[in-house]
Amino acid sequence: MAQSGSIEQGFASSLTAVPAENLVVSGSFYVPVYSSVSMSQGRLRADFSVTLSVHNTSETKPLVLKRIAYFDTEGKPVESYLKAPIALKPFATIEVFIPTSDVRGGTGANFVVDWAAAGEIAEPAVEALMVGSVGPGHYAFISQGRPIRIVSKN
Repeated sequence: MAQSGSIEQGFASSLTAVPAENLVVSGSFYVPVYSSVSMSQGRLRADFSVTLSVHNTSETKPLVLKRIAYFDTEGKPVESYLKAPIALKPFATIEVFIPTSDVRGGTGANFVVDWAAAGEIAEPAVEALMVGSVGPGHYAFISQGRPIRIVSKN
């Protein structure tokens, strides 16, 4: 299982200095993931590995990641993956890996990724890849992150 700090160590070549300027643009992504999936009317459970990927889609500007948090089916925090904000180089990617054996997230797990930038920037791409097997069958599927936006009745 990935431990806090491993993103900084494992993806050092994808990182750059956090901009000194004020971070005036920000957003958050919600990424549903499935470390376990109920199958056959709940009598069988399949466990999956999860790889969360965060891509800086800007060709010229760094993307600051302020939080990568993992939550379980009940909405309880499972793990936080950043000790402090980090900045991704243009077009760089970082990943968080949850092994098949780590089923703490359950069937309704999710990540929240908070990001920011010093100015106008392309919105990042955030998605998760789940991979696992049941009997002789192997399965892989992707869950795309959704921007968290406040919805009002106006």
